[in-house]
Amino acid sequence: MRLPPAIVAKTEEVLREILRFTSPADVTLSRFFKDNPRFGGRERGVIAEAVYAVLRNKSFFTDFAGHGNTPSMRKLALLGLAETVGIDSIGGLTDDETDFLTRIKEVDRNLLPGPIRANLPQWLFDKLVAQFGEQEALELAAVLNTPAPLDLRVNSIKAERDDVIAQLAQAPIVAEPMPFAPLGLRVQKKPALQNLPLFKEGAIEVQDEGSQVLAQIVGARRGEMVVDFCAGAGGKTLALGALMRNTGRLYAFDVSEKRLTKLKPRMARSGLSNVHPVVIAHERDAKVKRLAGKIDRVLVDAPCSGLGTLRRNPDVKWRQQPSAVAEMQEKQASILDAASRLVKNGGRLVYATCSLLNEENDVIVEGFLANHADFELVPMSQVLAEQKIPLEMDNYLKLLPHKHQTDGFFAAVLQRKALPKPVKAVVADEAAAADDAAAAADGE
Repeated sequence: MRLPPAIVAKTEEVLREILRFTSPADVTLSRFFKDNPRFGGRERGVIAEAVYAVLRNKSFFTDFAGHGNTPSMRKLALLGLAETVGIDSIGGLTDDETDFLTRIKEVDRNLLPGPIRANLPQWLFDKLVAQFGEQEALELAAVLNTPAPLDLRVNSIKAERDDVIAQLAQAPIVAEPMPFAPLGLRVQKKPALQNLPLFKEGAIEVQDEGSQVLAQIVGARRGEMVVDFCAGAGGKTLALGALMRNTGRLYAFDVSEKRLTKLKPRMARSGLSNVHPVVIAHERDAKVKRLAGKIDRVLVDAPCSGLGTLRRNPDVKWRQQPSAVAEMQEKQASILDAASRLVKNGGRLVYATCSLLNEENDVIVEGFLANHADFELVPMSQVLAEQKIPLEMDNYLKLLPHKHQTDGFFAAVLQRKALPKPVKAVVADEAAAADDAAAAADGE
């Protein structure tokens, strides 16, 4: 069945708005569909996928869209639709347009310059090449330019993974265990989940495997006090709460009341009662300071460039700028410093981002350690062994889409050194030990 010409026109219309990059693509699409309610599910899906195809392939498509008599925005829409449904499924094409799409399809992208082949802005391509080398940067970019799979986390408070697999199969939805996240499932295709009893009852949550691994390495235990410092809508918060078996106290901090509001219905579904959402004005809010030195584990999933999530949010690479990354570094360092004050002696602090860039990751951690002699790095190899996660890492967790089939994530585990006992306490301990020894001798 061919798409009617109206779909091409509407795809062109929404693309024109999205390519202004004044707001996230998903927000613009949501608003567009709200304003155009007559579209059915299939039409909405095709338009959305065509838009994302253009965003993923923007460098390549734009390089060719400016030639010929057809307006370039229409050409971009046609290229996105052809990528999504195929040339033969687009109605209303002229002969010239069909020839144009056919020629583009036959282009050998391997012969194109690096940034166009990678479909990345020059500044980002250069950074990735400097960090990974050109060949691996191109391999990484190729995977970043593909849609992400649908990953689920089984809520261990309510269900077992094998039982969920069996129940999904009845839908029928094929789901397979993931290799790294012990409660993770990867679903084939992208079925609608919202109406499934499993979803409504809180037995499953949508969460990338990498995000699940991040929550796992925090190592939250029963009865502990834990803080998710930048909780957002609470995906990792819910995972932490389940790991704590709904015991202890889990604070979900965020500066956005709107984001935390989205957490509340998810909490209700999850069955968790140990989560306490707290809106803070900034990282040095009095609500934060009152917990100084009291927290067993703190997760800082810091605001970042988000460049590890390009499979899901391909517009980010076009909306992000090098200057914004530099500004982000200052904020990341400030948040990590503030969060560290909450950690008790012997407690752990986990710094994480969904960025691929060293300056938001290793550099921030190394700067923190240089200024905080009371913290030490816990090698990620040790942490992964503790959590029985079959990943090979050195000091840091570095998940990469082309290697691990997850979003791009970074994490470091830092531990506050246990302070030596005061001299008086040591003397008292020695005296007690001497008394015990004397008593033991008397009893012989």
